[in-house]
Amino acid sequence: MSSSGRENLVFKALADPRRRAMLDFLKEDRRTTGEVCDRFPKIDRCTVMLHLRVLEKAGLIAVKREGRVRWNYLDIAPLQRIYERWISRYAAPSAALLLRMKKGIEES
Repeated sequence: MSSSGRENLVFKALADPRRRAMLDFLKEDRRTTGEVCDRFPKIDRCTVMLHLRVLEKAGLIAVKREGRVRWNYLDIAPLQRIYERWISRYAAPSAALLLRMKKGIEES
């Protein structure tokens, strides 16, 4: 799959607020699918599994099975690639501007 195709999957996965909440939950530590389901009681187990599959397909989570237990881990690599391509080049000038503003305020 091309890099733009992978980025599209990441943006699609991040478009849903429930999936972003799941990523926030996984940011704390690895979680079993059961723990993810318990954290989101308003969403049935099948829907949680669908969301986890979208996140896995986008490469935002890695899955490891141990017997009947499925562990879900956050994988930040796709987010880092998006940051490098879309955000970092715009963040540097903004940070420089803020530093100049701070310096100007402190000098006056």
